[in-house]
Order: sequence, then structure tokens, then C-alpha cells
Amino acid sequence: MTNGSWDGPTTGPLASPGYWLHHAALAWRSELGRRLTATGLTPTQFDVLAALSRVSKAHAEPRQQDVADFAGIDRMMTSKVVAVLEGRGLLVRIEDPQDARVRRLSLTDEGKSVVRTATAIARTLDQDFFGQGSVGDRLATARELLRSLVLDARES
Repeated sequence: MTNGSWDGPTTGPLASPGYWLHHAALAWRSELGRRLTATGLTPTQFDVLAALSRVSKAHAEPRQQDVADFAGIDRMMTSKVVAVLEGRGLLVRIEDPQDARVRRLSLTDEGKSVVRTATAIARTLDQDFFGQGSVGDRLATARELLRSLVLDARES
């Protein structure tokens, strides 16, 4: 094998699992965006709605910051996305009665419906990308999957 071979480079970025993981994540997110088109959501909007849905199970009206932390999205981006989702009627922002600086979030009925649909789309994507086998089976194929995703993306 030569350096740079797709079959197993030993040096450079192609030898890095992080490189393959990064490109696989880009491919996964791109496909998620394509599939979410039917819901009118971007992947980031879905991240916020899904995080709100999940965090709401522990706290009825979680703080916007709690949702941002769970989603792994910075405060400013979360605020912008929340404003868009609120404008679409998918969630509401509620002023905290103890602290006017704090915003609490709640999904509307339409938001709950959209997040259920989008979550089903994301689950199907996960099955399509990673299969339905055991964790060991999926881990055994991960390296080949990562490589093939990058190759497919570069060829298209």
C-alpha cells in the first residue's frame, strides 16, 4: 500500500479516524438535511426541537440555555433558531417569573407533531447509514462505511 491509498494509508489525514469521522458526519448531516426537507426543518432546527423535546421530559419548561447545552449549539445560534421556530408556531418562549433574563421553552402541539415526524426521519437515516445489527456488527463496518461515504461524496 502506498501513502494516500484508499485501502489503508499509514500517514497523513487519510490515516486519521477523526478525518473519516468528520467526513462521515458531514455526509450524514447533508443527507439528514435532504430528508428533512419534507418537514421544512434544517438539521439545526431539528437539533433544537429534538433537544427541547428530550429536555422537556425532565423539566416541563426548560431554560433556553438547557436546550442549547443539550443540543451542543452555542447560545447565539440557539436564540436565532428559536426565534425562527417560534415564528413558525413550533415552540413558545416564556419569560421566567423569577428572572426576566431567562427564557423557558415549550413545544406547541404542532411542534410536537413536527418533531415526531422529523425524529422518525432521523431514525430511518440512522438505520440506513449504520444498519440494524448488533453494536459489534455496526462497529466492525464503521471504518468501511466512513471511507465509502467520503469516496461517494468526492465522486459526486
